[in-house]
Amino acid sequence: MKDDPIGSIRLAALFAGALIVGTALAQSPGYPARPIRLVAGTAPGGITDYLARMSAEGLAIQLGAQVVVENKAGATGNLAIEHVAKSAPDGYTLLLVAGGNVVITPFLYGSLPFDPLRDIVPVFNVAGAPQLLVVPGALPVNDLREFIALVKAHPGKMNYASAGPGSTTHLAADHFARLAGVQMVHVPYKGTGPALTDLVAGRVQMLSVGLSPVQAHLKSGALKALAAASKSRLAALPQVPTSAEAGLPGYEMTTWFGIFAPKGTSPEIVHLLNARMQAVIDEPKTKKRLLDSGIEPIGGSVQAFAELVRSDTRAWERVVRASGVKLD
Repeated sequence: MKDDPIGSIRLAALFAGALIVGTALAQSPGYPARPIRLVAGTAPGGITDYLARMSAEGLAIQLGAQVVVENKAGATGNLAIEHVAKSAPDGYTLLLVAGGNVVITPFLYGSLPFDPLRDIVPVFNVAGAPQLLVVPGALPVNDLREFIALVKAHPGKMNYASAGPGSTTHLAADHFARLAGVQMVHVPYKGTGPALTDLVAGRVQMLSVGLSPVQAHLKSGALKALAAASKSRLAALPQVPTSAEAGLPGYEMTTWFGIFAPKGTSPEIVHLLNARMQAVIDEPKTKKRLLDSGIEPIGGSVQAFAELVRSDTRAWERVVRASGVKLD
């Protein structure tokens, strides 16, 4: 029989994973012994809330314990992060929040009552929602190159919408404008919904946003997506090119959504939760639900997620500094 090095690697990886989970179970006796609270850093509705409820449902099955979602909106996620950061590090209070609340917020405010890089610890990277560059269906452009040419022909006269100052939709569009070398006017709204209303009506000319809020408008033709700000095409929109394919290499903006725990939570519990959440998003029906919504399951190790948080913090610091946006 020939040696199978790939098979050996797979077996070794599976064995290592089993050891981690087994160790976590052995060193965390009785956990969980009571309901777990999963704090969502947003109001009900939207991607963060959807992913929190999906995660809670899956974790409850995986752990054999009740997992309750608690929505704590306000201050661009700061209230939820502060609440969890100050909670007991016993594995019974967790946080699910959009990455921007962790890696962008610190650069928008002069001071915060917590440090997201030190006061909460990464547990699991649930999913990512790449940004789409979306324009009104009636706008006379067919692709990103034509849109950039149109904006350059009317400097300072075309608008982009956002869900509010300092939001991911704002900073992503601002970054696009600087990268493309175009002058556009920022029109902030109080949320994605009002911004979409004016985009469909043609009162603004562009929005950088995830697929979920605009999916119905894309199907109806009221809006059209010019590019996906991701490394590869979205499974739910295979006909839409990536920004690099569309002529703007280097423009990649994906909002990830992750689970965190208070600083001091035992590594055994963190790795147990990571392994159980991996099983949740690996479930075929769950994976299909996510992909059909333009949300891409991510997963991976605790270490990989922690490194992503650090690298994204460095990258977004540059973006926020360049934008000059401040919220205090």
